[in-house]
Amino acid sequence: MQTRTLGNSDLSITPLGFGAWAVGGEWKFGWGPQSDNDSIAAIHRALELGLNWIDTAAVYGLGHSEEVVRKALADWKGARPHVFTKCGMLWDDQGTIDYSLRADSIRREVEASLRRLGVEAIDLYQIHWTADELEETLEGWTEMAKLKEEGKLRWIGVSNASSEEMEAMSKIAPITSLQPPYSLVKRDVENDQLTWCGAHGVGTIVYSPMGSGLLTGAMTKERVANLPEGDWRRNSPLFQEPKLTENLALAERLKSVGARHGRTAAEAALAWVLRKPEVTGAIVGARNASQVDGLIHGGDLKLSPEEIAEIEG
Repeated sequence: MQTRTLGNSDLSITPLGFGAWAVGGEWKFGWGPQSDNDSIAAIHRALELGLNWIDTAAVYGLGHSEEVVRKALADWKGARPHVFTKCGMLWDDQGTIDYSLRADSIRREVEASLRRLGVEAIDLYQIHWTADELEETLEGWTEMAKLKEEGKLRWIGVSNASSEEMEAMSKIAPITSLQPPYSLVKRDVENDQLTWCGAHGVGTIVYSPMGSGLLTGAMTKERVANLPEGDWRRNSPLFQEPKLTENLALAERLKSVGARHGRTAAEAALAWVLRKPEVTGAIVGARNASQVDGLIHGGDLKLSPEEIAEIEG
């Protein structure tokens, strides 16, 4: 699988990376019950098929996702993948979520993630969500730059940031990458953040490129109606009418185009995202090994302009 350089870093990453949000299991923003054995098998299968990076976050499963990643890597016999994680979302003993980008909080989070992941340095450390006040975001970014100088972080980036925030942050320390949501059902970053990143040499790894499952070709109205109580998608407007019908029609067009290439709707959705030169890589989540098999060729499928127009309707 071909690789691409991520922003200003020395990281050569595959077009697809394994996303470990769902493997965190049940919590406020979780995807419902999840087997750790299935999670580890999915990670191993992704690595067997050539993916060379894993994206997680401290808050996924309230620390559990990072622990699952550590277990998966402890049993992995091949080349070690790059490990990316995030900071800024905190939790208490009751599972209540809070947010902080204060310097002392960032430093505590780094130490905790290093322990949970079982690594000496984190390959890419990202602000999960910027703060309401720019001053707090810049305080956290300054501390991350210090931790990078200390060798605990190899590269630093941000998720869910505006171009204005990135402009201010880049005056303190270079931004390696942005992680925004981007898919056929969520395109608002195309003419702002992606353009800014392309102009400033900032890498982009996009999340939810398959619309959190909407664009896989496997989602139906019946399946949406039966999502478990702990699945955050039950409350998402994208999974409710009138958007649900529109989004499932998109998935049918993806299925049709993908089938011509012997590919799945999910792989066509990934190819659509990766068509943009500003997109360095896309995060794909899988909850078991078989799901990985239906995604892997999205990184090398090339869509024609006519197929892109057909998909977009």
